Amino acid sequence: MDESKRQLLSGNEALARGAWEAGVRAAFGYPGTPSTEILESLVTYPGVYCEWSPNEKVALEAAAGAAIAGARSLVTMKLVGLNVAADPLMTLSYIGVVGGMVVVVADDPGMNSSQTEQDTRHYARLSKLPVLEPGDAVDCRAFMLEAFALSERHRCPVIVRTTTCVSHSRFQVPCGERQAPVDAHFERNPQQFCPLPIWGRRLREKVEERLQAQSAENSASGLNRVFRRGDALGIVSHGVTALHCAEAFPEASVLKLGWGWPYPDGLLRAFAGSVRRLVVIEEGDPMVEEHLRALGFACEGKETGLVPRTGELRPERLRAIRAALEGVPGAVPGPVAEASDLPGRPPLLCAGCPHRGVFYALTKFDVIVTGDIGCYSLGVFPPLSRTDTILCMGGGFTLAHGMVQAGERRPVVGVLGDSTFFHSGMTGLLNMVYNRGRAVLVVVDNRTTAMTGHQDHPGTGRTLMGEATQEASIERIAEACGVRRIRVVNPYELQATVEVFREALSADEMTLVISRAPCILKERVRLGASPCVDAGRCKVCGACLKLGCPALELSRRGEPPRVNGSLCNGCGLCAQVCRFSALTCPGTGEA
Repeated sequence: MDESKRQLLSGNEALARGAWEAGVRAAFGYPGTPSTEILESLVTYPGVYCEWSPNEKVALEAAAGAAIAGARSLVTMKLVGLNVAADPLMTLSYIGVVGGMVVVVADDPGMNSSQTEQDTRHYARLSKLPVLEPGDAVDCRAFMLEAFALSERHRCPVIVRTTTCVSHSRFQVPCGERQAPVDAHFERNPQQFCPLPIWGRRLREKVEERLQAQSAENSASGLNRVFRRGDALGIVSHGVTALHCAEAFPEASVLKLGWGWPYPDGLLRAFAGSVRRLVVIEEGDPMVEEHLRALGFACEGKETGLVPRTGELRPERLRAIRAALEGVPGAVPGPVAEASDLPGRPPLLCAGCPHRGVFYALTKFDVIVTGDIGCYSLGVFPPLSRTDTILCMGGGFTLAHGMVQAGERRPVVGVLGDSTFFHSGMTGLLNMVYNRGRAVLVVVDNRTTAMTGHQDHPGTGRTLMGEATQEASIERIAEACGVRRIRVVNPYELQATVEVFREALSADEMTLVISRAPCILKERVRLGASPCVDAGRCKVCGACLKLGCPALELSRRGEPPRVNGSLCNGCGLCAQVCRFSALTCPGTGEA
């Protein structure tokens, strides 16, 4: 490796660089913050097949197919995506791989953009697969190279666990050349790749043998690092948190675990025995802390109340931990001086967003709305306040079905997006048809995976590789499932949308409503002229403000609102809800 060849890379970009240098042949994933940019970066390198799969289970299974056939493969997802992919992961641990296979999972301590704060290390322990935890972009590249090598040494997948901070922070990263990739060439071995009980029992024994070998290897691994400063205080940590600890506790010895599971018992024993006071500071759950106690070492951490159980362990929180260790009050960081007087910025749908028309139309009815994961999650916030539940990808349909079948008397409307429909909504739709469900289902189709940065999906007609492909039709899929009532609406036509919902809610069978209009942020085109407020006609009734459009601004209570032309896209929704024709297009006088 030429140390002079350095690039300023984010953690995600460094993961992609490391995979490319390792000779990865095929890469699969589903977009989800904070992991999305890995494949978006990798696809720019030559000689790698990359795809957005419909969901994480499909992505992991495709990567497994490539690796079983001898090629190096990569699969990427965010933390909750591993829930979807857990089924194949568990069995793949038994049958193993031939070519190296790496599963990158981006955790999100602090829930910056996720519905949970789950710790992927539990999945590593459950599946009995090694997990590596890079602490910065330099680690990301180097750990990817080692992960592929480790995978092939032990013939099993390797999990690389990152966090939001690691994914998005940037460092100068030394770069090397690409190893020659190997094409897939499958060799039959049913006793290895078909885990029927007669062969699976032996595969299970091999997993335990593999874990013991990996634990011994881990104790001597260069992926772990000790910052030796003294013997009064020793801190065991992992990933970027360990780097923060090294700065926050300059007098303490710090063991940075880069290979987190299986535990390096020899290294842990040696480090714990070399210090007089032992503290474990880890993001997520107290897994290492519990293991150290099981090894017979007294330590402090989450279980003793020293380290917070939830949230991201940023430097300011480490300073509070330090204060608690020293027995002094911890100073709570105040707001940044120049930002202390800024107004709140609640999350809102973009000005001109097509989803706004759907949620506004639903305010006209007394219904329960079961929502889903995507931009349309913002329908939960005032003034629309038109989402009642959010569970997981695809749950918008299935929760609605469960409520109705359990006897809910009010009408139920299930909402999800087009990318989510292809991810895990189709099975919920099929289930509702098969089991004679009666909820109203809505797909808000904005022609992209908007919330994670406008990635393509099976309904856009284009692949991650930039190639044109078949464009899957939501209507035809629904027809194939047996849906008889399908209605397509333009969400910018409010009255027509309201009438479609009125008809659907009065029907005695399930209706699928498809709201179709492209994401305004992706298209970046104006829909029309920005209206002006006629102060003489405006009754200051506030009806237009119930749209929650950020382009409508209210200077003082009791005065007419104004339209911010720099934000407005001219969608015309505000003019449609005004009963007094106070919002008119300039030069026409028309509402």
